[in-house]
Amino acid sequence: QVQLVESGGGLVQPGGSLRLSCVGSGISASESDMDWYRQAPGQQRGPVATITHYGSTSYIDSVKGRFTISRDNAKNTVYLQMNSLKPEDTAVYYCYLRSRIGTSYWGQGTQVTVSS
Repeated sequence: QVQLVESGGGLVQPGGSLRLSCVGSGISASESDMDWYRQAPGQQRGPVATITHYGSTSYIDSVKGRFTISRDNAKNTVYLQMNSLKPEDTAVYYCYLRSRIGTSYWGQGTQVTVSS
């Protein structure tokens, strides 16, 4: 059974930092492309950052220079380091795995709230 578990969310002041983690089980995250998505209240879920199985990364414009996606294959974990957080970054953050055989899986999400 494939499972993705996110952690690391919480309440942070504007300008602060958080690091989200997504631990995979039942599947090799190192052989998959991994994404972080987010969904703010009343909005659709949308992509934030991607790391491919060969390590290439990409970001949406609004988080470039502030967020960094990375992976630790030994721990089957993907991270999202979020710096200089803004209130508009408030959302539930989800990790999403896309395997090389065409299957895909979502985590349960972790809440990030940026507020003073």
